[in-house]
Amino acid sequence: MITLVLVASVLIGVSLGILGGGGSILTVPILVYLAGQDTKEAIATSLFVVGVTSLVGLVPHARAGRVRWRTGLIFGAVSMIGAYGGGRLAEYIPGTVLLVTFALMMLATAAAMLRKSRKAKAAKPAHAELPVKHVIVEGLVVGAVTGLVGSGGGFLVVPALALLGGLPMSVAVGTSLLVIAMKSFSGLAGHLADIQIDWNLALMVTAAAVVGSLVGSRFAGRIPQDTLRKAFGWFVVVMGVFVLGRQLPTGIWVSPLAWTGIGLAVATAVTWGTVRARRPPATDAPQVGSRESAAHP
Repeated sequence: MITLVLVASVLIGVSLGILGGGGSILTVPILVYLAGQDTKEAIATSLFVVGVTSLVGLVPHARAGRVRWRTGLIFGAVSMIGAYGGGRLAEYIPGTVLLVTFALMMLATAAAMLRKSRKAKAAKPAHAELPVKHVIVEGLVVGAVTGLVGSGGGFLVVPALALLGGLPMSVAVGTSLLVIAMKSFSGLAGHLADIQIDWNLALMVTAAAVVGSLVGSRFAGRIPQDTLRKAFGWFVVVMGVFVLGRQLPTGIWVSPLAWTGIGLAVATAVTWGTVRARRPPATDAPQVGSRESAAHP
């Protein structure tokens, strides 16, 4: 079983290196379902694994110029505050509730990534930094989630930087590793007061993940931006469904009422997406104005 855990741990690093996220999405299930750890112990261990792996994987991205240092440091600093608070709060919330919440957030984030990949707004220049106020608000929210569910936050940081901030996907991936490392260690500090970590297992998983992150980082800059975005979105969908399926009672999956609710939710989402797609682009008016200005200097 330990061999399977180590092989899966390499995938943790590959995910972080290529996608800038997904480390904890993989780490927590691996530690719970393969290594047999308690949920809260797995969450604390995942923060150590993802923190170290992200720090090592950051180096190749930094050398390639795919890290926005000011944005990453500010985002990471305020996220550390939220992560520590989330880690302390997690002590009072049942593990099942944490994992179900984790899965639902993954699915919501994946939906946003896939929708934007079909109709993405123009990215900012690769050297652009994001507004400080925006970075602070996003950092606090993502940090709190990190501490609560043991997620390094890449599945939220990357969309925040790429979708809301408009950074190129490869730059969002590189910058997210800096943020993830900072707040993972902060979230870990919040858990250490109450959780005993199996350090032998943690170090073995970390070593395997580091190898994967170095491999993944070498390929990240060669993959098209839209492909990265879609890959990230579908990866999170698969893991979100897996975690949710393992946590919900078996009876739910054979309940007509549950499937009726799922059907209504899907129909609502499809209808909403169709209506949005038919709306005229919001940029039409400014474009006309700009042409008129060009015609009358």
